[in-house]
Amino acid sequence: MKIVGITACPTGIAHTYMSAEKLELTAVSLGHRAKFETQGAKVENELTKAEIEDADAIIVAVDKNIDMSRFVGREVKRVSTGRAIKEPEIVIEEALSNQGTIRISSTEKVEANQQKAGIYNHFMNGVNYMLPFVIAGGIIIALSFAFGITASDPKSADYNVLAGALSTIGGGAAFAMMVPALGAGIASSIAGKPGFAPGIVAGLLAANGGSGFLGGMIGGLLAGYVTNLIANKVSVKKQFAAIYQLIVVPLVSILVIGLAMVFLIDQPIAWVLNGLTAWLNGLGNTSGLLFGLLIGVMMAADMGGPINKSISTFSIGLMSAGVNAPIAACMAAGMTPPLGLALATIIFKDKFTKEERTSGQSCWILGASYITEGAIPFAVADPFRVIPSLMLGSATAAGISMSAGVTSMAPHGGIWVMLIPNVMNNLPMYFLALVAGTVVTALSIGLLKKTVPMEEPEEKLTNEVEV
Repeated sequence: MKIVGITACPTGIAHTYMSAEKLELTAVSLGHRAKFETQGAKVENELTKAEIEDADAIIVAVDKNIDMSRFVGREVKRVSTGRAIKEPEIVIEEALSNQGTIRISSTEKVEANQQKAGIYNHFMNGVNYMLPFVIAGGIIIALSFAFGITASDPKSADYNVLAGALSTIGGGAAFAMMVPALGAGIASSIAGKPGFAPGIVAGLLAANGGSGFLGGMIGGLLAGYVTNLIANKVSVKKQFAAIYQLIVVPLVSILVIGLAMVFLIDQPIAWVLNGLTAWLNGLGNTSGLLFGLLIGVMMAADMGGPINKSISTFSIGLMSAGVNAPIAACMAAGMTPPLGLALATIIFKDKFTKEERTSGQSCWILGASYITEGAIPFAVADPFRVIPSLMLGSATAAGISMSAGVTSMAPHGGIWVMLIPNVMNNLPMYFLALVAGTVVTALSIGLLKKTVPMEEPEEKLTNEVEV
């Protein structure tokens, strides 16, 4: 049978490619032919019209809205990327038997369905818009610190012109666009293209007004729903439609959102954020440890899912308020699961299959690069033993990091940003946190996981076949 489909997740990184790989390998093992288009950072392995027409089953494993007009007139099995990774055989069987599929009857219906997305998807779309500014801007700022903590300040004695340029590019431009991009992404997810301008204005007002990323999230939601009402729900005569969309929609939506941000949203949210910032900056060792434990548990709970993204986004937002300890703890907790699994596959070889031991080698690079999703295949295979082990190890790493007061000037990059001078304020303790979390993860997995059955050596199997 011929199976085709599409995979996509909000961030367009791990889940997109892991679900495609899982579905393709499972389909081949069942004797079918399969091809999956991945809509990640860019579209790869794109399906042709002929491939779609010849397909016996179509599977769409996505966590965000995509254009499904190519599948008009066909039965489509739509699932989450998580289910595609966990239950690929069941998903394929259901698709082939048309169990739980939907018929795409018209492009109008598809477009209507695309508007029905939950608040989480809207937030994730905003995060997707925001991340390039955060990652690039944060790392460029970190590079400026390699010349000295005050080297970017023209008034400083150790001022360096390149450090000043890097600081302007990373902090003055890219990082400054974090909250406006967040607002624009959320509003665009709700209202489509008309929501972009009101969303970016809401985010800019939040950034300048002191309400920061919390204000940007609320402003983005408000901008999206208000703009969606004005642009998509109000009926306008055909002869006035063009001028209505060009002038009335942006004018009214930006004015309404702007007034709401200035008089209703900014000040209360700014008070909340300032109070939260003061509390976080005043954390003692005990309170820092407890907060770190919470960060670690959340980061490892779903390894790149909603819980993980919520705490990491929260920590990134705090960076704009000058609180840089939580993001360091997040990074440590996010690196620990793949690193711990990589170590476990070496120490406890009898607890893993040959395929898992091979996958464990790649976890060294994934973990070092702060890609927590590298742990997902192991968690899917044995969730009740692996996930608690990952949570324990990540809580250990984040707890040590927070209680030691480690801060990071970079929001991403894993161990590679540790090589840049002045990015981490307490590098020895951070390294200790990583090592401790990795070891705890590996030992916990070794204690909890069951020994897998002995695999027959390939040479013996070959001889038996020859006989």
